[in-house]
Amino acid sequence: MNNASSKAEKTRQFIIEKTAPVFNERGFAGTSMSDLTEATGLTKGSIYGNFENKDEVALAAFDYNFQKVTAYVKARILETENAIERLLVYPAVYRNFLKIPFLKPGCPILNTSTEADDTHPLLKEKANEALAFWKKSIENQVKRGIEKKQIKPATNPTQVAVILMSLIEGAIMQAKVTNRSGELKIAMDFLEAYIKNLAK
Repeated sequence: MNNASSKAEKTRQFIIEKTAPVFNERGFAGTSMSDLTEATGLTKGSIYGNFENKDEVALAAFDYNFQKVTAYVKARILETENAIERLLVYPAVYRNFLKIPFLKPGCPILNTSTEADDTHPLLKEKANEALAFWKKSIENQVKRGIEKKQIKPATNPTQVAVILMSLIEGAIMQAKVTNRSGELKIAMDFLEAYIKNLAK
């Protein structure tokens, strides 16, 4: 890679990192070009020199936000070999999401999917792919737990994934709208009890 393309790649990454929190907090429609120039300290020309348009920045920002959340959760999951403890990472992380700086604006999947419903098909597709990835990850953890005889054999991996994801996303939405953590605590307590009940 020559210096020019390396510099361009660094600038692109800088733009993504600086604008990702803005898109997650304000959404695609709520983020203006001036928000992007303010977040990066770059001119409109510099941003458009690296990205074709706002859409392209938003799509890259979504990927960045989702990968950041995934890496944060994955690091905690890999700390244990026990399937139940691995599943318990989810309520443990999301119980405290209001205190985790990059998660405070909310879950990028939830924020993006509610906004990009019909207005932005490419963002909707990104959110759809992220949901499918998350669901598959949970299903794989459950299947692994059944194989290792740590989770009851009759457990339905898809059912566990759907319940876990629905409780988390619903609780996050309520916590964000009300700016309270009471409902979040109730939902995460329930989710923890549900997961512990899967143990063999």
